[in-house]
Amino acid sequence: MPEDRPAALRRATAAIARLAPQLGDLGSRFAAAGHELALVGGPVRDAFLGRTSGDLDLTTDARPDETERLLAGWADTTWDVGREFGTVGGRRGDAVVEVTTYRADAYDGETRKPVVEFGSSLTEDLRRRDFTVNAMAVRLPDLAFVDPFGGVDDLVARRLRTPQAAVASFRDDPLRMMRAARFASQLGMQPDATTLAAMVQRAPTIGIVSAERVRDELTKLLLGRDPRAGLALLVDTGIAEHVLPELPALRLEVDEHHRHKDVYEHTLTVLEQAIALEDDHRDPEAVVPGPDLVLRLAALMHDVGKPPTRRFEPGGGVSFHHHEVVGAKLTAKRLKALRFDKQTVRDVARLVELHLRFHGYGDGAWTDSAVRRYVTDAGPLLPRLHRLTRSDSTTRNARKAQRLRLAYDDLERRIEELQEQEELARVRPDLDGNAIMRLLDLPPGPVVGRAYSHLLAVRLDRGPLEASQAEAELRRWWAEQPESGA
Repeated sequence: MPEDRPAALRRATAAIARLAPQLGDLGSRFAAAGHELALVGGPVRDAFLGRTSGDLDLTTDARPDETERLLAGWADTTWDVGREFGTVGGRRGDAVVEVTTYRADAYDGETRKPVVEFGSSLTEDLRRRDFTVNAMAVRLPDLAFVDPFGGVDDLVARRLRTPQAAVASFRDDPLRMMRAARFASQLGMQPDATTLAAMVQRAPTIGIVSAERVRDELTKLLLGRDPRAGLALLVDTGIAEHVLPELPALRLEVDEHHRHKDVYEHTLTVLEQAIALEDDHRDPEAVVPGPDLVLRLAALMHDVGKPPTRRFEPGGGVSFHHHEVVGAKLTAKRLKALRFDKQTVRDVARLVELHLRFHGYGDGAWTDSAVRRYVTDAGPLLPRLHRLTRSDSTTRNARKAQRLRLAYDDLERRIEELQEQEELARVRPDLDGNAIMRLLDLPPGPVVGRAYSHLLAVRLDRGPLEASQAEAELRRWWAEQPESGA
């Protein structure tokens, strides 16, 4: 983040100048045709932040038909899938641009479907954008900087303000409140007092936004540099009550003797610690390259089963029996409601269900069978489960923290040893389905599946068996089944 306005301007000027060879010619084409063209939004903001943007957003007073004609003479290829909203795209070499006609949309306040109206003023087009830091522009081809709402000063101050009145802005598009939380995570920015108050006031209206759009913003927030800041903003403004109610529900009352920890703060700390355990995505040997959405969602949701399972025990204790099972169900329900894909829902819910399993390990008292089951139950999620389990220790008791860390070190060591001995990741029964059907003279069907499951359980309990031992165990099991007629 730039430290002052002059430094920010120098940084942006240098960054935008590097784009001049790509965009200057296009700007000249529009100017020659009597039209304005300007670089806007994220690319301009990122230039001030010293970041690069892959796609380039442009705006113009030209209507879509004219934009398409002018782009066709500059770009290698064009597309108009956004024509309804005034957007025409083009690609020239590695440069991808989207050119949108100035907008002056109107909203009915009940839905998020605007009545698309084209405008004629760059300043008015910028006024309808979400935040001042995204309401800056650079005119082309002369690279004149346009900042009618003080976006540079807000960038320097790490401040989020809206170009128009905040209440009106969030009435036009409630998703902008989610974007504020996302920018808190991605860019380290926070809303000013007026914007914050408007978020509190308009929080319930986030309900008119589609689940898919909310999901996309939440995902970007979680994959940012500081998700805790964004999530805290959602909770503090009341927005989380409408998009992720399980999170504010974690703010359980802490009794006067502090017999249980603050689950909400614990959860945010676990999330931070899980992020710290992600592998560097640039490392070719990374197992869980960051940012990892599944791990971060699991850390966020791992204790959501605590509020409905909390019980005050005789003597003043507090328990949360089976909160991992309840939490897995709540997690799956919430992620489905947010329209996450099926694999993500399954993986996150499974991690939530398994996150307490390690605490039965004690001082290495698990048998090899129990270790095999731990690995088999986790399956491909095991590397994430390792990280989630380690991050779930937030105790301030240094001795307890050290004991937990050493115990998990020991578990991982045993897993590695067993994997080397038995290739646990590919554990299968000692007899496959064809062998079961041949030995028992059975056709394909559910009985074969039951026999397979039994042999898998034996394999996990006892390790690999000789073929004769596996056959004897199968026949012993079969003799106890009603279908055998024995």
